[in-house]
Amino acid sequence: MNLFLVLLLVAVILAVVVVLIKGLVNMAQTTQADLEGEGPSDRAIRSNKLMQQRILLQAVAIGLIAVILLFASAGS
Repeated sequence: MNLFLVLLLVAVILAVVVVLIKGLVNMAQTTQADLEGEGPSDRAIRSNKLMQQRILLQAVAIGLIAVILLFASAGS
């Protein structure tokens, strides 16, 4: 069970890194027109959704760490 949880944690951490890199690339491609336009641009909306995904994945990773620590402390 611990091996499965650790592998799942590694997968979630890799997903966080991928979403973070996608967000950085999206932010780096922001143009002056995106900043000066009326209302939120498509790039700003995408950036916000990527940030929400990253926060959700980080919460899942923290939850998995807590479960792994719970199992580790119960086993000793």
